[in-house]
Amino acid sequence: MASVGYARVSTREQNLDAQTDALEAAACEKVFVEHASGVLAKRPALDDALDYLRDGDTLVVTKLDRLGRSVRNLKEVADGLERRGVGLKALSQGIDTTTPGGRLFFHMLAAIAEFEHDLIVERTKDGLAAARARGRKGGGRSKMTATKARQARTMYDEKTYTVQQIAETFGVSRGTIYRHLGEDVSPA
Repeated sequence: MASVGYARVSTREQNLDAQTDALEAAACEKVFVEHASGVLAKRPALDDALDYLRDGDTLVVTKLDRLGRSVRNLKEVADGLERRGVGLKALSQGIDTTTPGGRLFFHMLAAIAEFEHDLIVERTKDGLAAARARGRKGGGRSKMTATKARQARTMYDEKTYTVQQIAETFGVSRGTIYRHLGEDVSPA
């Protein structure tokens, strides 16, 4: 029944000391550290920590946001730990899923965060629909005017320029050129 710590910072310039100090003060026998953005799918130190944990162990983090990329990901990690008989502690939030009250508190927080996320998505969709109804469309301004698109088509039809060369001529990506060339032209 070991306590295993996991600490993460997003960049090499950030300091892990506060997290590792807190994890050592929480009597973690081993601490895995990561220098990676939380949005990255690949976090080798987290994978190592998860592989290291055994039934009866507890994974300890200073804050829940150090562990999951999103609420959904955090819930998946926590559910995976629970299935394996591994507890989860978040020191600053006072969460300890090794107790019934801690599990309840964690699931309530996760449900509230997921509800908040769903509300944000719903409001965003409503706002975009209202803007479209007023004739506005989102996204940045097109880098290709109708004239540039015709020039790109002419260059493409001459078959002397590659799509990459055409893209470089107009300062856009190959995807933008393909989009303006139309559906009848596809990447090779």
